Amino acid sequence: MTTTRASTILIVDDNPGNLQVLSSMLQQAGHKVRPALSGEIALRSIEASPPDLILLDIRMPGLDGYQTCERLKADPRCRDIPVIFISALTDTDDKLAAFQAGGVDYVTKPFQTEEVLARVKAHLQLHLLQQSLEGLVEDRTGELRSAVAALEASRRQYRCMLGQTIHAMALTIEKRDPYTAGHQLRVSQVATTIAGKLGWAAERQEGLRLGAMIHDIGKIYLPAEILSRPGRLSNTEFELIKTHSEVGRAIVSEVDFPWPVAEMIHQHHERLDGSGYPRGLMDDAIILEARILAVADVVEAMAAHRPYRPALGIDVALAEIRAGAGKLYDADIVEACLALFEIDGYQLPAVASG
Repeated sequence: MTTTRASTILIVDDNPGNLQVLSSMLQQAGHKVRPALSGEIALRSIEASPPDLILLDIRMPGLDGYQTCERLKADPRCRDIPVIFISALTDTDDKLAAFQAGGVDYVTKPFQTEEVLARVKAHLQLHLLQQSLEGLVEDRTGELRSAVAALEASRRQYRCMLGQTIHAMALTIEKRDPYTAGHQLRVSQVATTIAGKLGWAAERQEGLRLGAMIHDIGKIYLPAEILSRPGRLSNTEFELIKTHSEVGRAIVSEVDFPWPVAEMIHQHHERLDGSGYPRGLMDDAIILEARILAVADVVEAMAAHRPYRPALGIDVALAEIRAGAGKLYDADIVEACLALFEIDGYQLPAVASG
């Protein structure tokens, strides 16, 4: 996606030298730049004319970066403006605080020109895409609701648009995390095939397919450096990762899906014995769609490569769900999944290249 006008970027830093360096860098890349030497000045500037993106330092006199971002996000008129923190603070707790305040990314000083420009470009494009998707869902839903009950053609058009929107949302997430590119699509295909083996009606399978395609949509607000980092995550980082199911539910909660998509997203890490997250649900409190999604998600994730480990293979993945049948995972769903691979000869969809 390319923008049709120069983007306006507000740089907030109490160091004039940093402002000069960043301003020069961004102007050479074709952006319009507005500097601000404090959080207070920045908020007044944003109120007068909201920018497309904000680069925000943390340590500043008066309002620091966290407070400035929190005030910004509390204002409905400008809370959707993406904020990239640029700071010399390198501790994980500092980064976590930045994301909790509402930031979408974090660049550590001293920064590299290529990195800053790449992240600015990515978040500008992501913001435009998100606005486009929100507008598309809102506009199309309003236009088609009145016609769906009477016209089958309108119903098909609505479903087609909805599927295309969900597919675009799935691609948006995976563009940020190349290591798991295709994960949601493969999970969707496995889950839908399991549902078919269980005898689900086509209409319910379609809801599961679309929900599974965006089950990790909450990861859109997680830092890309954590998603793609090799090696074991810290406890703090893992707690941040675990928020993606709640964030995902919040993202789609206002969309009037004809299926329980929000709960599929919210519950796909729940386990029958209550050991899952985010709510520790047990047994029948977990909807069937989420129980199928949990099994498909585990099988795909274990069988495929991840930044923190090589692919474990389908045999290891199937052994995991077999061991957890009736305790962590729905026994009937596990049985259907095992039969799918071990009797029917089903194979995981290939990972798309490029």
